[in-house]
Amino acid sequence: MKNYRKAFFLALAGNVVFLAALAGIWWKVRPSTTSHQPPSSTPNVPAQAMEGNASGSAPVPSETPHAPVRLSSERLQSIGVKFGVVEKKAVQDEIRTTGTVAIDETRLSYVQTRFPGYIQKVFADATYKNVRKGEPLFTIYSPELAAAEREYLLAKQNAHSLSQSTVPGVAAGMGSLLDASAARLKQWNLPQREIARLDSSGQVLEDMEIDSPVSGYITERVALPNLTVQPDTRLYTIADLSNVWILAQVFQNDLGRIRMGQPALVTVDSYPGRTFRGRVDFIYPDVDMTTRTARVRLVFSNPSLTLTPGMFVNVTLQVPLGNQLVIPTSGVLQSGTRQIVFVDRGAGYLEPRDVQLGAQAGDQYIVLKGLKAGERIVTSANFLVDSESQLQAAIGSFLPPPPGAGAAAAMNSPTGQLLAQIEFTTEPPTPRKGRNLYRVKLTGADGAPLSGAQVSVRSYMPAMPQMGMAAMNVATALTETSPGVYEGSVNLDSGGTWQLTITATKSGVIVATKQLSLNAEGGM
Repeated sequence: MKNYRKAFFLALAGNVVFLAALAGIWWKVRPSTTSHQPPSSTPNVPAQAMEGNASGSAPVPSETPHAPVRLSSERLQSIGVKFGVVEKKAVQDEIRTTGTVAIDETRLSYVQTRFPGYIQKVFADATYKNVRKGEPLFTIYSPELAAAEREYLLAKQNAHSLSQSTVPGVAAGMGSLLDASAARLKQWNLPQREIARLDSSGQVLEDMEIDSPVSGYITERVALPNLTVQPDTRLYTIADLSNVWILAQVFQNDLGRIRMGQPALVTVDSYPGRTFRGRVDFIYPDVDMTTRTARVRLVFSNPSLTLTPGMFVNVTLQVPLGNQLVIPTSGVLQSGTRQIVFVDRGAGYLEPRDVQLGAQAGDQYIVLKGLKAGERIVTSANFLVDSESQLQAAIGSFLPPPPGAGAAAAMNSPTGQLLAQIEFTTEPPTPRKGRNLYRVKLTGADGAPLSGAQVSVRSYMPAMPQMGMAAMNVATALTETSPGVYEGSVNLDSGGTWQLTITATKSGVIVATKQLSLNAEGGM
């Protein structure tokens, strides 16, 4: 019995020791209750970059820098560089739009009677018939008017017979009655000549003639024989067309440049070579929410009745802008967010300069900041100069790179001779807005097709701020489809004039380059 008890206590003690060992092991390997952020191996990143990564959008690349370039006079001539002068002069812009001829509402007249009656004869019997002031329009019979005329004649007869009465007040009373009868006829708009006829003849006519109150054209006619007429019946509408309105549709962006009394010019396709001159009379205080245009009312003299209501016309509003600093539009390189011109510093040294531009006036830009009057700037071949400037900035040198360094080698090589000729065509032959095919045929100096070249076409259309259009720049790489023939598909986002720069390179050297203009059909 003692042996069993001893064994029991030994087993119990062993279990206690085993459990204590397990508890110690668990205490050492248990996870810590305080969380510790592991050190990050990611380097410090600006908050803007982190936000960009979190949203999944790529960082916006900065624009390619530009550097001054120096080109020889031979190279300037070979690539077609031309110069213009920054000028300060009186600038006048134009707003071109369309309009419709309308009747001058201040020259409208209505023909109505002030008494009921029945039309007997109608003389003005057609719409748009020309009538003169005082010309008879129709005759009318009115029982009420006839009765009023008889009362007038009776009052006149009694006034004459009682004019010598010795009874106090009789002669004066009859005179007042005669005056009242005459006033009633005048209130009914009876012509003075009709009252004179009554006085001379003493007879009441059954039909009274109604004359035109103004001269003009009948635009509305209701008067017909046997028509019953009431005082509220509008029988004729007569318009004087010696002056007309033209309602022009002007975009809301141009409203701030229009002033009352401003001169306006109008041309009509029906009269080629003829120009009509008028002025701005009123700007309507509302804008069409669909077309975002407002109506501007123009007044034009129309003595020969050339401008007829409803006619569609072309309108030009002249906007004087005062004395401004201006440069040709071709001298500005639109890079997206920057507007750059290349200033001639002499000896072929061209300096890129950021400018701030104002409104475009015809083929010129108003310069707000960045240039001075008298400075010379590049006005053609800007793309080639821009490419050279970006290349110089990329290699970190203001001097032309050595021969063999891409575009610089071709533009500044000692001989200046290109190794191939470019023949450019499109399909369809007249390009249009949308998908087109560019085709370039390269021919070597020996007249044989030049294969194995890398050909690219850069299509550029400058910005049009007045129409809210940014500059468009499309780069197209062409693929060789047959020996010396390279083709590529391009999508032109707008019709109009595109400026193309074609570049062909082989073994890192430009073998041919060409600049040309391409007119694409289709709208903006």
